[in-house]
Parts: sequence; C-alpha cells; structure tokens
Amino acid sequence: MSQQGAALQSYNNELVKCINDLCGKRDELHKSILQEEEEKAKLQNDIRILTERLAKVNESLSKKMASRNEFDRTIAETEGAYMKILESSQTLLNVLKRESHSLREKSTAKSSGTAAS
Repeated sequence: MSQQGAALQSYNNELVKCINDLCGKRDELHKSILQEEEEKAKLQNDIRILTERLAKVNESLSKKMASRNEFDRTIAETEGAYMKILESSQTLLNVLKRESHSLREKSTAKSSGTAAS
C-alpha cells in the first residue's frame, strides 16, 4: 500500500506541476492579450484621428478645386472678352484708316478740282 501511496503522491505532484505550468502559460498569454488589446485600442484611435483628418483634407481639397475651377472659368471668360476687344480694335483701326484715306482722297480731289478751275 505504501508503494501505491508513493505512486499516487508522485502523480499528484506531477499533476500539480502541470497545472502550475498551464497557469503560468495562461498568465503569459493573458498579458500578451492585454498588450495586444491596448495596441488595438491605440490603433483604432489613430485610425479615427486619421479618418477625421482625411475628411478635413478632402473637404479642403474640394473647396480649393472648386475655387480653382472658378478661376479657370473667369480667366477663360476674360481672355475671350479680351480677344473680342482686340478684334474690335483691329476692325475700328481698319475702318478709321479707310475713312481717313477716303477723306484725304476727297480733300485732294476738291483741291485739285478747285485749282483746275
């Protein structure tokens, strides 16, 4: 019976050792889980902050692009109007030259006609 008691005691000691080893491994795993949960929470907070920043940057970009498009439209309209002014100026200059030439010819013809009389 003492051999059975000794064997039982040996099994008991080994069982307690295995349970203690398992508890130690569980505690290590628990610490690792807590660290990763903390890292996860930090990353989620970083993602939230970055998402908010991204939304603000997108909004700012949208406004700036709309302003740039307005500038482009205004510049195009102004350049078009300026080209029309240049065309009108050229037309006016041509008309003025033609009329000036015509007036000079009439003036010269009258002078010649008066001198011939």
